[in-house]
Amino acid sequence: MPGKVRPVADERDGLLAFLAQQRYVLRLTAHGLTDEQARLVPTRSALSVGGLIKHVTSTERSWMAAVLHREKPPERPTTLWCADFRLGDGETLGDVLAAYDDAARSTEDIVAGVADLGQAVPVPREAPWFPDERDACSVRWVLLHLIQETARHAGHADIVREHIDGATAVPLMSAAEGWPVTPWLQPWRPGG
Repeated sequence: MPGKVRPVADERDGLLAFLAQQRYVLRLTAHGLTDEQARLVPTRSALSVGGLIKHVTSTERSWMAAVLHREKPPERPTTLWCADFRLGDGETLGDVLAAYDDAARSTEDIVAGVADLGQAVPVPREAPWFPDERDACSVRWVLLHLIQETARHAGHADIVREHIDGATAVPLMSAAEGWPVTPWLQPWRPGG
């Protein structure tokens, strides 16, 4: 997938294409990392590249459960809130990336089956960031929120990755996509 979103056919296609692009740039932050590197928390935050991918996967699945009006799994105790942002014992970067791919396919299938993007989606009552007077949002809003959430965390992951080994977004993309070396761009390479 290139660095820009392809032309889109309509609103649904556009929302899904922009979400896919943000997923892609988040995944790029993990390009070439080992499991150990994906676990690293090299800044003062609690964030790791693997944990950020794990978190957005969980967030996307949770919102799709809401779109389908399914019950969500019980909330974790607040003392474990940061657990989503780290790879747990036994979790690998490959596992987290595979789960993210699965969540993406599921989202696309669910959204394809929604007749009206204005369909009501119940908001999580336990989330303090939703006003009490708001009972629902739309599927359209959910997709926009997922784009926003994924983009925010892709930015976090860019910073974390740069702290790990100095790699930045465009050289990572050029390495992942096999772009040629040019006088103005050197694709990322391990130890380079």
